[in-house]
Amino acid sequence: MTCRVLGFSPQASYKWKKQPVSQRDWDDAHLINAAYDIHADDPAFGYRFIADELPARGIRTGESRVARLCSQQRIWSLFAKKRGVNRKAGPPVHDDLVGRRFTAATADSVWLTDITEHASEGKLYLCAIEDVFSNRIVGYWIDSRMKASLAVSALNHAVALRSPTATVLHSDRGSQFRSRKFVNSLSSKGLPGSMGRVGACGDNAAMASFFALLQKNVLDRQRWSTRDELRLAIVVWIERTYHRTRRQRRLGRLTLIEFETIDQPALAA
Repeated sequence: MTCRVLGFSPQASYKWKKQPVSQRDWDDAHLINAAYDIHADDPAFGYRFIADELPARGIRTGESRVARLCSQQRIWSLFAKKRGVNRKAGPPVHDDLVGRRFTAATADSVWLTDITEHASEGKLYLCAIEDVFSNRIVGYWIDSRMKASLAVSALNHAVALRSPTATVLHSDRGSQFRSRKFVNSLSSKGLPGSMGRVGACGDNAAMASFFALLQKNVLDRQRWSTRDELRLAIVVWIERTYHRTRRQRRLGRLTLIEFETIDQPALAA
């Protein structure tokens, strides 16, 4: 009687009772869970990047299927332009421990970080970490994709070079710095995080000043035809010009390397 009222055949009813959840629905559920985990690690990931990451988690499927499921679950890239979606920045994962005080009494007590975008044959992104004490770039990473791994690689570079302890790392509310992958990396290294307000460029003005110098001295000099040429030009300017040639009045007209050598010879070595 139930099948007759609902318009189902008895055979369909028995088939459903034998397997209430189809294998296709079961596989979709596992794929959606994996997509949520990947997106939580890096909110900038859209369905294309998620599809690229799935094979590493043992899931092989088509990109169109990933796009369909991500659309159903509203798993969209932070940069996607979807109608009716709240585009406000997410909540901070750290308090503001710097408060626009861009000075430090000792090396490696406060670091600043940010990401800048440059154009050549395609987009090139630089994540740099600056020590407030001497303005030295203690770590950086360059990549063609602005993912959370870009910020994590820059942090790993800085930690490998400086071996900091309890260094405050200050950033804006970019998705890369709010990602679970970056927050976990900070926590595993024992470094407290700090985060400024939304739309308040003054909260990270010292980092913006460095990027303005980079823009003026490298990017505005000429047009770079390939990513490799631009990457090499950025590295040479940071390591040779900014660190070892350019003198700063705030440091007594010393270069960054000279200033750190006088203050802490062991650290400079």
